Amino acid sequence: MRVAIVSESFLPTVNGVTNSVLKVLDYLSAEGHEAIVICPSAGAPKTYAGFTVHAVPALAYRQFPVGLPNPQVHKLIADFRPDVVHAAAPFLLGAQAISSANRLGIPAVAIFQTDVAGYARRHRLGQATKLAWRIVRWIHDGAELTLAPSSTAMTDLRAIGLTKLERWGRGVDLTMYHPAKKLSPATVKLRKRLSPHGEVVVGYVGRIAPEKQVERLRSLQGLSGVRVAIVGDGSSVPLVKRELAGIPVTWLGKLGGEELATAYAAFDIFAHTGTEETFGQTLQEAHSAGLPVVAPRSGGPIDLIDHGTNGFLFEADNEDQLRAYIEALAIDPALRARMGEAGRRTVLGKSWSGICAELVQHYEATIAAVPAPLPR
Repeated sequence: MRVAIVSESFLPTVNGVTNSVLKVLDYLSAEGHEAIVICPSAGAPKTYAGFTVHAVPALAYRQFPVGLPNPQVHKLIADFRPDVVHAAAPFLLGAQAISSANRLGIPAVAIFQTDVAGYARRHRLGQATKLAWRIVRWIHDGAELTLAPSSTAMTDLRAIGLTKLERWGRGVDLTMYHPAKKLSPATVKLRKRLSPHGEVVVGYVGRIAPEKQVERLRSLQGLSGVRVAIVGDGSSVPLVKRELAGIPVTWLGKLGGEELATAYAAFDIFAHTGTEETFGQTLQEAHSAGLPVVAPRSGGPIDLIDHGTNGFLFEADNEDQLRAYIEALAIDPALRARMGEAGRRTVLGKSWSGICAELVQHYEATIAAVPAPLPR
């Protein structure tokens, strides 16, 4: 199969969109498929997983590169002659790719990954919210299929009139994030740093940005025997540091690979604070590591957490509830262990290879439903 992946985000920018695209490329390479990548110009590598990466002009918006429509996109797709175009979190660049695919008679699969409703609420966009959803519908209407990561996202997309929808979640590295890592020398060393007197460690992993609402951990103020560890970086670090003043916090910075896996292994509880997650990949990583998870009853976490079994869901606007659930776990090691084991069982069937195989099945079904283009 020949796949043209057009992504609004790619290396060196690291986020949920980039990470899922990388996993898909790894899988396509391992399975002998052919692919190209088209992405914004922001220092991207020339190749990835043996596939050529084409960078097109972009502008910076709030530190993120935004790919601009360019005649090069149509030519790249036409010259490669893919069986399917994969548009990752399509916006300007993805919209052009979908349009080009339509003109070339090539089916397009769009991956929805942005919580438009949550973003609009947080920024009080008012009437602009309707415009944002109209843009989403316009972009995704051109695709033969839109893949949504959660039941909440499916509901939002149906509400704006999209009908060509399927669920497609995300995978997790079950070997990298494993409960057995708690016994590794690196974890033991980090654990001594995070919990010098045997405190319970509440961990957070992710960007420190307004939409992540990490400052809500201020609700843990005065909670005896609890320390906080934060992995990540971003524009909201000064705000979060002010809000968490008085709480024992260890800032670990941005981590990846084995260092990130070691951090998860050193936590006792995983806390997620943002209400705008369309999926919630870090929750799956925490579950894979055997941790109970506390997160808002909003967006992707609703599908990932079985309340009372592998974690707790607090009402999105209730910081007191967030504190209460973390306190319940902090004082009860048996509950933590039970929920952590349940979390691990939750993700055992969600390896990246299985998730990507499911994606290829979506490609195949989409290709089969679209008449082949006439030879040129």
